[in-house]
Amino acid sequence: MSRLPAPLNALPLPIIGSPLFIISNPKLVIAQCIAGVVGAMPSLNARPASQLDEWLAEITETLAAYNKAHPDKPAAPFAINQIVHKSNERLEHDMEMCVKYKVPIYITSLGAREDINAAAHSYGGVVLHDIINNKFAHKAIEKGADGLVAVAAGAGGHAGVKSPFALIQEIRQWFDGPVALSGAISTGGAVLAAQAMGADFAYIGSAFIATEEARASDAYKQAIVDSNSDDIVYSNLFTGVHGNYLAPSIRAAGMDPDNLPESDPSKMNFGGDKSKAWKDIWGCGQGIGAISKVQSTADFVAQLKREYQEARQRVCA
Repeated sequence: MSRLPAPLNALPLPIIGSPLFIISNPKLVIAQCIAGVVGAMPSLNARPASQLDEWLAEITETLAAYNKAHPDKPAAPFAINQIVHKSNERLEHDMEMCVKYKVPIYITSLGAREDINAAAHSYGGVVLHDIINNKFAHKAIEKGADGLVAVAAGAGGHAGVKSPFALIQEIRQWFDGPVALSGAISTGGAVLAAQAMGADFAYIGSAFIATEEARASDAYKQAIVDSNSDDIVYSNLFTGVHGNYLAPSIRAAGMDPDNLPESDPSKMNFGGDKSKAWKDIWGCGQGIGAISKVQSTADFVAQLKREYQEARQRVCA
């Protein structure tokens, strides 16, 4: 296993809940952390920007109170996702808020910047950077990230095309720090498989959409339950960057998921509210075939824990 810095070195379960654009909110993050996995949300989910202060206060105060009442079983730490892209006009403001509340873990995406990493490190925060290939992994670590989120084929949202086997093995040839693996992970057995490949953590997103605490429509949650990997479409039409989306939502928007045009990456925009992506066109990964019902975050994490333990017993046997 890797050399893991605090607060990543004492997690109850080797799982990080991926930050879900629009969907993740304090309610979901708190539920994830109390259940024993890292809860995460994009800072851009707080709209207007002033709401981020309120949300960070709610998360930190609630988790502090929980830990005080349960010293023998403290909650997992939380993470905030920062979109490090020129279109994100809120980045400086949102980082100021995160530093104010000493956010323990950052997940940075779509660009690696030394100043962002330095701001997190100023008080002991840890930075994990999203990457889709080994080239970007090198750049992230060179610019000061502490660890990586390897976004392999099959992941929800902005996913890469590399096999997790290839991606993890290439990273581990030179990097011995924290690595989370993302891509179609929705069972405890898959969590163990991620570790067997060399990852420290499983990075789970789409499965948490179908939880009671997630800020997603009932139709979105039911689509997760009803669909499988055959219903996932890989396209760059909606944000300018290739990602995985649910075909039923594309049809509902009046488009043919089998005949989507290409988009111009320069059109990518994360600063406004007008884009249909994520709100009407639903991001989703290929692992949803294992999701059979909408349930509470606590129940889903308990299920993952049981499956993880059962998988370990099978392997040891």
